[in-house]
Amino acid sequence: MITPPYLVQGDKVAIVATARKISKRELEEGIALLKSWGLVPVLGSTIGLEDNQYAGTDFQRAQDFQQMLDNTEIKAIWCARGGYGTVRIVDDLDFYKFVKYPKWIVGYSDVTVLHSHIHKIGFKTIHATMPVSLDDNTAFAKASLKQSLFGEQPNFDYNTTNKLNRLGTAKGTLVGGNLSILYSLCGSSSDLDTTDKILFIEDLDEYLYHIDRMIVNLKRNGMLDHCVGMVVGGMTKMHDNRIPFGKTAQEIVLDAIKECDFPVAFDFPAGHVDNNNALKLGSEITLEVTANKASIRYE
Repeated sequence: MITPPYLVQGDKVAIVATARKISKRELEEGIALLKSWGLVPVLGSTIGLEDNQYAGTDFQRAQDFQQMLDNTEIKAIWCARGGYGTVRIVDDLDFYKFVKYPKWIVGYSDVTVLHSHIHKIGFKTIHATMPVSLDDNTAFAKASLKQSLFGEQPNFDYNTTNKLNRLGTAKGTLVGGNLSILYSLCGSSSDLDTTDKILFIEDLDEYLYHIDRMIVNLKRNGMLDHCVGMVVGGMTKMHDNRIPFGKTAQEIVLDAIKECDFPVAFDFPAGHVDNNNALKLGSEITLEVTANKASIRYE
């Protein structure tokens, strides 16, 4: 995987909306954060646009992202928020100039579409918080994004005694993102190759039976059989039916990989959680899971 150039003070960072609409007022904290790091925020034309729930039409969102991709003065693109809609524009994007002049693409949730698509063409991206989420994020989460952008290795350890963890050590390329999005990309030109990879997944606001449906689909597509490790982030605000499904989201994931032999770390602080730590997807990492701790080390 190719690493885009890391940022230095004075670099320009675009903020664009690829999915749900957002106002400039909602970006104030994100703009201030970039400025505090010595970076120059550049707002895309989609900020403030409305087309029902979207930040403008598909054409407008694709055009805005394309312009920032092609602008060599822009050194990173920070997606303003998730929601839904990135998948509607990804096939209209041309990455020819991006390949020649790569830059960091940053975001999570619906931005998983871009992470997965860009990994297919061989580049690293950053799974991290977005401007709309900053109010709820910890200082540690924000600092991990800064580290990732400026070239520091955001190695991470966290204490965990989750009995569902599978102990062990694995080395491989870190890939993944939002489970619902990965599920929706199966069979498309943006689907994820997990062979010899460490798969990260997280999700929000889903029914437990739907978590089962999605993880079983990943299994049937061979995406779990060929992993060398798994990291499970926030499975946040899960729902159940009147007749209980009978398993937690974590138990559903573990059941799907019961025939697989690789380490698994649950409760990793990334995804739709306050402590949404940055992950440099596409990087070679070592995952280590012990009886009371899990860690990610970048190679």
